Amino acid sequence: MNRTQQLLSLAVDSLNGTPRAGQQKMADAVSAAMAEEKHLAVQAGTGTGKSLAYLIPAINQAMHGNLPVIVSTATIALQRQLVERDLPRLAQALEDELPRPLESAILKGRNNYLCLNKIHGATVEAANESGMNPEEEALLSSSEVSRTGAQVKRLYEWANETDDGDRDNLDKGVSDQAWRQVSVASRECIGATRCPFGEQCFAERARARAAQADIVVTNHALLAIDAMADAPILPEHETVVIDEAHELVPRITSAATAELSPTAVAILAKRANKIGSKDTGVELEEAGDAWSQALDSAIAHSAPAGTPGSVIGRWTEVPAGLVTPLSALRDAAWKVNRAISSIPAGEFANDPAQAAERQSVIAATEELHDTAQRVLDASSANAAERPDDLLGEDVVWLSSDSSRKQIFVAPLSVADLLRQRLFSNSTVILTSATLALGGRFNVMMAQWGMPSHATTLDVGTPFDSKTHGILYVATHLPKPGRDGLSAEAIDETARLINAAGGRTLGLFSSRRAAEEMADELRGVVPYDILLQGEDSLSSLVEQFRDNPSTCLFGTLGLWQGVDVPGSSLSLVVIDRLPFPRPDDPLMKARQEAAVKAGRNGFMEVSATHAALLLAQGAGRLLRSVDDRGMVAVLDQRLATARYGSFLRASMPDFWETSSQSTALAALRRLAKTAVD
Repeated sequence: MNRTQQLLSLAVDSLNGTPRAGQQKMADAVSAAMAEEKHLAVQAGTGTGKSLAYLIPAINQAMHGNLPVIVSTATIALQRQLVERDLPRLAQALEDELPRPLESAILKGRNNYLCLNKIHGATVEAANESGMNPEEEALLSSSEVSRTGAQVKRLYEWANETDDGDRDNLDKGVSDQAWRQVSVASRECIGATRCPFGEQCFAERARARAAQADIVVTNHALLAIDAMADAPILPEHETVVIDEAHELVPRITSAATAELSPTAVAILAKRANKIGSKDTGVELEEAGDAWSQALDSAIAHSAPAGTPGSVIGRWTEVPAGLVTPLSALRDAAWKVNRAISSIPAGEFANDPAQAAERQSVIAATEELHDTAQRVLDASSANAAERPDDLLGEDVVWLSSDSSRKQIFVAPLSVADLLRQRLFSNSTVILTSATLALGGRFNVMMAQWGMPSHATTLDVGTPFDSKTHGILYVATHLPKPGRDGLSAEAIDETARLINAAGGRTLGLFSSRRAAEEMADELRGVVPYDILLQGEDSLSSLVEQFRDNPSTCLFGTLGLWQGVDVPGSSLSLVVIDRLPFPRPDDPLMKARQEAAVKAGRNGFMEVSATHAALLLAQGAGRLLRSVDDRGMVAVLDQRLATARYGSFLRASMPDFWETSSQSTALAALRRLAKTAVD
């Protein structure tokens, strides 16, 4: 028995279990990859115990090296599981086997922690009111301002009680708008040495703890920021474990996406006027107005949204008439940035609120300048001129409705960024229950920028999917259309739910479809139907788990992360194949780029997106070795389309049928067993 196997056996034994074959296989592979400094991707199905399978080698690596191991996750739930349950248990179970006590810490972005400088720098009136500046407040309704004000007041009270200032340890019910009044982003921070509360700073304390830890748990967003930053954010390290790795690309993309809106520019200009002389932001305000007017004019004179020639949607180049005002906006932002940066920080030594605001405006004007430049650079003519840019080519699009106009700029791919700043600098272990799409790892590896010679491993699952799960594809139903759910699909769902005795998780491709199905069935089936949006997601899942005959309907928030073992969930209904929206600018651009490179754009982008979500959605069914159930897909294309075999190969290996009578009979037997 090698060292990894010995530690794993001790750890599992302390939890009154025995190592599973897949868990042991994964632990050995992770240990070997770390020792040999080779990248590894591991697919480990639900029930494998993958957390222990990578934590044991990670602990061993950290204990016998000089640097910590970074563990990155996508969700708060997994972060908490690791920091509050798994790592403390392992520290106790392995205490006699380790050369020193195991130290672990959690590290998040600075804006996840309450800022004491902002709290203490605010006036009493601000703490009791909304906490927002007047320009920001003017954008909200009176009820929104009042609600935000009550939440800000609660945050000021919480500031006197909390030990860590971590938003995730705050009772729910505080909006992002309210939290922004008591937190700062990294670029807005005035720095621990200049801050009067530097020694007490919650974010700095978290970084200090992480610097001394053996295992540092973080999230994909901070991993992205660390990769993009010139100065390191995470402690020095050589090994990174990425759990929930199927979420890595979306989270990295989100962190690298910037926004530009006339409203935000107007607010920033007014803030600048209050920091410098009273006319510091005038040029920016005028440039913002000119830009907004030009944008309004371009929208008014363009084709309707969704048609060729419309400025709403993706821009392959900046529309005519918008280059000059956008360039002027960029230049005005930089002029304000230089003017405020030239004001000595010492002038605000006795005014912490103004000191923080100065730094915030400097950061915001720099970001505005950089975003405007990214938009200008993103035309097809300019994209090739930036070969050294880690983010490479950008995709730009305009989103507009009656109340708000926003330009978004996002990287076409994050593969180069990850290749140069992650895989080139560290040994990387990536794991998830869903990595081998279509039965192969190559799709995900290409998205990550992972070297093709890296090792891959599928350790399977301890669940017997073939005998415990059924995949029913309702091939007799009409193909899903754009006009909402068909009457046949609604009737089919009612039959399935009645046969299952409730116990149904409904996964829908849109909010409208989920609401329509709930409205139609609430008067038809004799079971309670919970609908996402009618309560917090955690509360809905808890109600669903505690009441076995209940149904729960929702959209993307339910496709991943819902863990309901036992008889409360015996049927997962999927209304249609979850392809991305055809008008999604980023997905469309990625598909076009694949076609231009001679690859199959549909399979590489749309089918891959659908396969990943289908695998995650179907994975909600079997959550323990005793679970039984059915995944019912109301979209015949899963069985009849050419790409259907690729999608099915990405899902658990269920027994398959397209017979309605067979499916209903199986659900009735399951329901009878659950009741008995």
